Amino acid sequence: MNYAIEVKNLSKSYGEVKAIENISFSIRNGEFFGLLGENGAGKSTTIECILGTKRQDKGNVSILGMQTKEKRAEIFDKVGVQFQESNYQEKIKVNELCEVTTSLYKDTLDYNELLKQFNLLDKSNSMVNELSGGQRQRLFIVLALIPNPEVIFFDELTTGLDTKARRDVWKRLSSLKNDKISILLTSHYMEEVNTLCDRIMILKNGRSVFCGTIEEAIKASPCDNFEDTYLWFTNEEEKNEII
Repeated sequence: MNYAIEVKNLSKSYGEVKAIENISFSIRNGEFFGLLGENGAGKSTTIECILGTKRQDKGNVSILGMQTKEKRAEIFDKVGVQFQESNYQEKIKVNELCEVTTSLYKDTLDYNELLKQFNLLDKSNSMVNELSGGQRQRLFIVLALIPNPEVIFFDELTTGLDTKARRDVWKRLSSLKNDKISILLTSHYMEEVNTLCDRIMILKNGRSVFCGTIEEAIKASPCDNFEDTYLWFTNEEEKNEII
C-alpha cells in the first residue's frame, strides 16, 4: 500500500526532556488523520520533525514515498502547511499574500478560483489583518491549497473561532476529501476530530497511547463517547501503548 506519510520510531529530545519517543504511524492516501494530545504532548514537534523543520534524534519519516532528509525540495512542492502560529506582515492584501505564496511553488492552483470557492473573492483587496477570524482561517486553507498539494498539515486550524465559523471551516475541509488530499491535523476540539478524522493518534507525554479509529478508541476505554474517551486516555497514569 502506498502511504502519504510514514513515521517509524520517531524520537526528539530537548536536552533531557523527551518531546516525542518512538512514535510510529502511517497515513493513507486521501485519509484525514488527527494527532491529539494536551499542550506539550508532542504534537507540534511531531509535525515539525515530519516536515524536516526540526531534526529528529532517531527514526525514519517519508512523505509520498520520499525521505524528508533527502528530498526536501521535491516534497515542498507537494505539501501545504498551516502552522498554529501563522504570522504575516501587518499590511498585506489578501491577493498579495496569495501572489507571494504562488511564487514559491512550481505547479499551483488559481488562487482566485480558490478564493471564490471559499467565499473570499470579495475580500481579495482587503488587508489580511482586517479579516474576521473565520475569514482568516479560510484564507489559511486557501494558502495551503495553492501549491496543489497531495498532503496538507493543519495545526490547530480553528482555535479561537466561534461555533459558526468553526463549522464553516469543517465544511470546507470536508470538501477536500473528494480531491483525495491527505490531511494531518491537530486539534483540541473533539467534535472537530469526530467530524473530520478517519483515524487518530493520541499522545501523552511524547508517547503514543492510542492509534486507530474513533470507534476503536471508545471500545478500548470504559467510556461511551469520544470526548470522555480522549480524557480517559490522556489522564490515565499508567497505560500501555495501543496500536
